[in-house]
Amino acid sequence: MAGYGRLLERGGLFLERWGLRQQGAPMSGRVSVVLPVVCGDGTPAALKLQDVDEETAGEGLALRTWSGDGAVRLLDEDAETGTLLLERLDEDRPLASVPDVMEATAVLAELLARISAVPAPAGLRRLDGVVAGMFERLPPVLNSLAAEGDRRLLADCAAAVREVADEPGDRLLHWDLHFENVLAADREPWLVIDPKPLAGDPCFELLPALWNRFDEGRLTRRFDLMTETLGVDRDRARAWTLGRVLQNSLWNVEEGEALDEEQVALARLLLGR
Repeated sequence: MAGYGRLLERGGLFLERWGLRQQGAPMSGRVSVVLPVVCGDGTPAALKLQDVDEETAGEGLALRTWSGDGAVRLLDEDAETGTLLLERLDEDRPLASVPDVMEATAVLAELLARISAVPAPAGLRRLDGVVAGMFERLPPVLNSLAAEGDRRLLADCAAAVREVADEPGDRLLHWDLHFENVLAADREPWLVIDPKPLAGDPCFELLPALWNRFDEGRLTRRFDLMTETLGVDRDRARAWTLGRVLQNSLWNVEEGEALDEEQVALARLLLGR
């Protein structure tokens, strides 16, 4: 991971600043490093080190807003650097370790319903801004695609989003809630970690839990279980999920990559093709 050494160096500074003792080897994520630590009073914790960008900005604010209700508890924060001191969860027991994908989906859906019931605090990026950016980027992406089927698929995703874009919502969203971002805990069976906070409609949250463990199937059942647990309109959930496919597809094309086959399959399923 780029910047690994720099983040570890920053970790040394915060171990000293917050009176922490490292207890175990560093754990690396896609954009972060986590150090298992013990606080001065003996409380086990996790020191999360990351850079502040569009997605990580506001993570501490989101965790403070949830205040441990369904999510990992924030113990301390340095907002300038994005450094977080978190309660220690069981990193060896992600929700992905539950063998039955429907059982895991039920747990995730219940957690999603809890955290997305909370109004988003001021200062977070908003779904309406995300959507406006997607519509602005769409024409050149469509023009760059050689396959008519790919162009038609993304145009249909965009048409679905336009049907719901005038009501983007105001709930506190996680944005990246899949089975690896839920860990076993002591004070609750499972808790959510690693939000990339966004203010918007909870229906925008469903794609990660369908894309993750895609090859285990039962996609329609998983989609229906999540919409029923959230108590949202299925057509609205369908539209916003197609919006997530559009968002990811725009990134793929702009980075010179092909459309993701699994997300294309999900979009076709939702479009009835």
